[in-house]
This record gives sequence, C-alpha cells and structure tokens, in this order.
Amino acid sequence: MPRIESISSLRDQAREISEFCHREGEPVFLTTNGKGDLVVLSVERFEQMQAELDLLGKLGLAEAEELRGDKGVDHKAMMKKLEARLDARGR
Repeated sequence: MPRIESISSLRDQAREISEFCHREGEPVFLTTNGKGDLVVLSVERFEQMQAELDLLGKLGLAEAEELRGDKGVDHKAMMKKLEARLDARGR
C-alpha cells in the first residue's frame, strides 16, 4: 500500500521516511496542498528501477528488430568477435 505524506512530513520526519524507504523498498509520495508533488525513494531502489527500464528498452529494441526481420548475430560469431577484441587489447 502506498505511503502518502504531506511535504511538511519530510522536514519533520525525514529519518523515519528514509528508514521506511530503505526497509520496505517502497517510495513515499509527498503532497503539497493535497496534490502529488514529490516521490522519495532509496537510491538502491531507484538504481534497480533504472536498470529494469534500461533492460526493457533493450528488449523492446530487439523485439522491433526481430519484427523488421533484421538478422541477429549467432552465439559463435559473437564469441569470436569478443575474443578478437580481447586479443587486440592484449588479454
């Protein structure tokens, strides 16, 4: 269940809000005059969400390429390409 607090709660209960975000892994929604204004989230959870969005974006691109009929690179070819890069760097 989302936790919703007034913006003044941030000033008065910053430590408690921080502990909640870290403990529960959930955001706290802050309101100003009864309307949504800010979201407080732990850095760890924010980074996790960013990674998930990045992955979804990459999956979407791959799906679009597949629908266009673009050919991918098979596993053996990709491994050879990566090994050549490593060899060029003096592995």
